[in-house]
Formats: sequence, C-alpha cells, structure tokens
Amino acid sequence: MRSRQGATPGATGRGRRALAAAAATAVGAAALLVAQPAAAAAVSADPWVGEVPNNPVSDVYRFTTTSAAVTAASGVASPLVAVQGNFGPGKAWTTYNMGASGPNVSATFGPLEPGFYYYQYLARPALDQDAVAFRNPAAPQEVTSKPTYSTLFVPGPGAEWLEDAEGGGALEAFTYGQAPKSGGEALVWTPPGYDEDRAEPYPVLYLLQDADQGPREWAELGRLEQVLDNLALDGDIEPMVVVAADANVFDRVSRVTKDLLRDTAREYNIATDGEERAIAGIGRGGTLAVESLVENPRDFSHVGIFSGGFDGAIRDSKVRKINESTEVLRLYTGNVTDPGYDDTVALAEKLTAAGVEFQSDGSDPETGGTWDTWQKNLHDFAQRVFQDVDDEGPSEGHLPLVRHALPDAGSTPTPWIDENGVVTFEVGPEYADANNVMVWGNFGPAGSWPRTPMVRQADGSWRLSLAFEGGSYYYKIVADGVDSKDAGNPTRVTSEPTWSTFVVEGDTLRGRYTAEVPAEAQGELSVMSYTSTAAGQQRSAYVWTPPGYDAARAEAYPVLYLQHGGGQTWTDWVEVGHIDRILDNHLQDGTIVPMVVVMANGNGVDFPTEITTRIAPTAEAAFNISTESDGKALAGLSMGSGQTLSTLWAYPGEFGWIGAMSAFGAPPASADVQAINEGTNLLRVYSGDIQDFTYGATLSLVAAMESRGVEHEFAPIIPGPHSWDVWQKAAIDFLPRLFVEAPPA
Repeated sequence: MRSRQGATPGATGRGRRALAAAAATAVGAAALLVAQPAAAAAVSADPWVGEVPNNPVSDVYRFTTTSAAVTAASGVASPLVAVQGNFGPGKAWTTYNMGASGPNVSATFGPLEPGFYYYQYLARPALDQDAVAFRNPAAPQEVTSKPTYSTLFVPGPGAEWLEDAEGGGALEAFTYGQAPKSGGEALVWTPPGYDEDRAEPYPVLYLLQDADQGPREWAELGRLEQVLDNLALDGDIEPMVVVAADANVFDRVSRVTKDLLRDTAREYNIATDGEERAIAGIGRGGTLAVESLVENPRDFSHVGIFSGGFDGAIRDSKVRKINESTEVLRLYTGNVTDPGYDDTVALAEKLTAAGVEFQSDGSDPETGGTWDTWQKNLHDFAQRVFQDVDDEGPSEGHLPLVRHALPDAGSTPTPWIDENGVVTFEVGPEYADANNVMVWGNFGPAGSWPRTPMVRQADGSWRLSLAFEGGSYYYKIVADGVDSKDAGNPTRVTSEPTWSTFVVEGDTLRGRYTAEVPAEAQGELSVMSYTSTAAGQQRSAYVWTPPGYDAARAEAYPVLYLQHGGGQTWTDWVEVGHIDRILDNHLQDGTIVPMVVVMANGNGVDFPTEITTRIAPTAEAAFNISTESDGKALAGLSMGSGQTLSTLWAYPGEFGWIGAMSAFGAPPASADVQAINEGTNLLRVYSGDIQDFTYGATLSLVAAMESRGVEHEFAPIIPGPHSWDVWQKAAIDFLPRLFVEAPPA
C-alpha cells in the first residue's frame, strides 16, 4: 500500500520552507529571541538557527535560544547548553558550547561549506553528567529514527546536486510484506514523467540502510529525492524507480526477494528480471546486498556496497555465475575514520582472492562513515546502473583501498598523523573513570573551537580519529569539564600549559605555509635577553634570522618586530603561530625580502617606551639589522596591535611598516597625522569577521583613521574568530609587502 500524503513528513526539500514558516508562526513567547533572519531564509525549519546578519562573510550561522526554552524542552534546570552536529573536520560529529548572554544562549560559527548538515541540542545538568539531547519543540520532527535531530541546508557551489529541483520525481511511502516478521515500510521514488502504463517496465534500484538507521534516513539525511531529481533532470541517469526499504526487518536477504521485490512489482511498473534490478546498501544493508550476490547471482545485475563487508564464504561454484550475471559490483567507503573501512578493504581482498570481478571507488579522503559519504556514493552509483559507463575507476581524488593500522598505544608520541591527514588522538586509562572525554581544538570552520567526543576503548583508554585539511592546530583534552594536556604530545605552549599542537601538511594556504621546509632552507631561531622597563626584569625574545644570515654583511638586514596578544607571551608566534615556518616557506618561494624577526614580551609594560628604549636597541646591538625607518617594521595581533598602533601614534616615522591584526586603538587627538603619513610606507589593518570579538573595534579604528586622514589599507576580511587561523593568514599576506616598493596585489 502506498501513500503520498504520509511520505517523509517534514523531510522533503520542497516542503521544508513551508514547514519553517509554520514553525516560526507557532513558536511560543518563551522561545522568542534576539533578532534572527527568517527561518525560511536560513534553509532550516528550526527558528533557533539563522545566518548571522550584517556579516561581511556569508554562511556564518548562529544558534540561539533561551535558558528557559532549553529547560522547557529538555527538562534540565540551569543547564549547560550545546549544539552538536556534523560540523567538524570531514563532517565529523562535534559539539559547540553555547555561551550565555543575559537570558539567551548562543553559538556562532562558520562559514559552513555548502552542503547538508544535521544537528541536535544538548542540555547537561553538570560537566560530569550525561547530556539530554533535544530539538527545538517549535520545529518539526525531520528525522524519524532520530527524533532529536534537525537539519540545515547551506546552498552554494558544489552542493547544487543536493538542492531542491523543480520538476523532479515523486517520493511516497509504501508498505510491504507481513508485519511484524517480514513487513516494513519503504520510500519509493518514481522518475519525472513516470508512466504506470508504460509498455516497458522501469528498471529498479533497491536501497538498504544500516542496522542503526531508519529507512527514511535515505530521504531525511541522505537527500535521496534531491540527488535523484537532479540526476534525472540533467539526464545523467536512466529513468528508474528507486525503493529505499527497511533492512532491519530482514534477517536474511531471502526476505528481500520474497516480500519486498514481490510487493513492489505488484504496485509499480517495474522490471522483475534480474538484469533490470539493482541493489545497494550501507553497512549491514551492504552485507545483505553481497549476500544476494553470493546466494542468488541472477537476482540483481548491479550491486553497490557502501561502507560494508561480508563474513561469509564465496564458493568457487558461484564465481562464474556472479561474473556472468553481474554488470556492476562496486565498492565504496569513506576514509579510515569510517567504521566500515576495514570491512570494505577485507571484502575487496576476499573478492579478489575468489576471482570475483568488481570495481572499487577507493576511499573518499574527505569524509568517513557519514551521510555525506553515502550521498556521494548514491550519486555515483545511480549513474552506473542500467546504462553504459566508460570509466570504471575510482572517483577523482579517491585513495586506494589498503589496510590501515595505528601504532601500538604508548609506543610513539601522539597524536598519530597518517600520510593522508587523518589524525588520531589517544589518551590512556587514567581517564577510565571519566564520564565523557573530548578533544577541544581549533578544528571547526575557519578555526572555531568545537569539542569532539572521544570513544572509550575496551582497555579504558579513549580514542578519536579525524580527517584534517592542511594547517597547524592546537588542542587540549577535556575530561568531565576539566582541561588537561595530551600527555603523549611533547609539544609545548608556554602561555597555555594545557594546549598541545600539531601540523598537517596539505594544499591549503595554512597547510602549505606551516609545512616544514628542508633543513638547509630553514632560518635559525635564537633567544635574545634584554632588560625590560618592568622593574628591570630580564626578559626574553625569539629572534628568527634567515638562512645564510651574515652578521658582517655590509648592508644591514631589515627587521620586523612582531608582537603577541593578551594572555600570550613572546613564544606564541612560534609555538602556536608557527611564524618561523611561514617565514621559511615565504623565503624558499622568494616571496619575501630576507629579514630578521624579533618577537618580544609585551606584557605589563608601556610598550612604546619598551620597544624604542629596550627591545629595539638590544636587537640592534646583537644583530646586523637596520636602524632606519625604511628598514624597520612593527606589527602585532590583538593586544599587540594596540601596542603597535600606540607606538605609531607616539613615535611617527620610527617604524616605516605597520601591521595591525584584530586591531584596535584609534589615533588620539594629539596624533600628528602629517608625520604619521609622511613617515609610514605601509599601514595595513586585518580583521576576522563578526566572530572576532575585536571586529567592531577594528571597524571603529578604520573609521577613525579615515575621518582623521590617516593613510592606511584595510585588508579583506578573513573569515574566522579571534584566532591563530586568522592571524596566520594575515601574516602570510603581510610579510611579502614589507621592505618593497611594489607590494603584491
């Protein structure tokens, strides 16, 4: 029996905006919050989520509610609140704490890459207690099998194949078999122009979900309707019927062929010949698909295995029949973080050993065992069934299926980083009694700081694997709300003793510039001591000198004095910012002038006096560096930007090149604007977007300089919060502009 009215309530893309409007109307007074964009504009049915208004960077989202609304929805009084979803590296499941501001609690992060996201809210009574998951009660239930989930679709380049498509096919519910033993519900997609009376029956693709999933997840989280609609309208698939059935009602694949195939053939104009039937499944659903191949090779001519394996035997007597009757047998898996990865590799080895012909899509390096992966699997597989395809190889950029093993626990420093950027964190059994253990680091979009749950192992240790883009990262371990350092990581952050760092090489901007260059191309780091104006303290500064630095060179080297931010010290630009590697890479590429860089301690001093009377004179005495304005630069981040600008206002012309990152500090009334302009070759200002808490102060600074006539450059906004991701990108841009007459565009 089929029913259009009952199909995927609240899940079909074309109905979501109408549902969002209805939900916004229904929301109670307790949930009314600070101004948000309309839910429809946010492509979410949840009125608590919307794109941040008036932000120079698009696709930054804010999740906002009230403590009272959380208590009403979760039953937790005075809760600690978070939003948890597939926002982490490689679309990993991760958590953002929601901070309180008056009656509201909110979390802001992004930009989110175009695509489909699913999430839930968490209310925790205390740090060492379990959280209660819930959704906004004013939003519709969008995921049948996971009633606390809500969804968010971010349109844009690369996600067009997941968008709603006008004129697509139809999706409806269909019941089959005899409940409760073999009965179930399926979702059936029929193509545009489906004709129940067509003389030639339609080929049919059957989809089976994994054991812990519901059959409607193919539509509610897998975007089945949108994927197929777009493929059909673009003419990329053969017109077919697609049936997403409930694999959980089948203990054997024979139940599939006995009930599901029989009943769908009675109700729909579909083929009953195995040559015109295909089957694919995720995890256990994939295992059932392999079982069908092995037991009854002629039931399906096209078989797709998504993150799945097979423990049974493949008899020699079946191999010839399998190869003769199977047009396509294709294996898919995410990266090594996919729980089904090892099973898929083992299946490939078993098929090879048995002589079964198959195709491998390889390993998707971007995502693991998530719907993001299986959406891509469906998109690829649907184009390969019931039509000729020239290319049988893996998708572009996919990696070969090979065994993956981690070092023995305790045998090497952690985290473990493989050649493909998969990072595995492990902490020992000292956390065996913890209720929850998380890794908290700059792993979110644009360097935001989510907390990602670790998984308890049988021996009491905890482990987490994530696929990272290239870049440098910093993190800490949080066990029941208590921060601690990763004891297995030898890296040190002087100003933040619980932080650890690591670097993943890759083709991103930060990945390339924070990668280690060959030893012969590396500059040298040394420590310079100087007497501070702070009660005559002996302080230290890092000094980077370029490779081949010549203390006796006739021409003095230009020098950059580079300052840290509040709560930091002289070591942070190296220990967290990896400025030495950024300089090494720039110099190796020939994009900067060889220079000396001095990073001193700016804490607790009158900085303009400190830099001009203590730091710079000591550096000039110890190193072959310029004392002339044209050969001196001064820059800093956050507090360091304020110190940089206050030095500029007080001593115009002392430093010819000025950089201010996450900047504040407007020129005082006494500032000599003419002297500033005449003595400054470059004054360049950088900022993160509205997530950077100094963003408003930076805009005020820029406005003040414009009104006073201070000549400056305001660099394009860098997406991200008040973070090293932003400051590293600013430094990468700033360095090539120093000590040159014609700066880069």
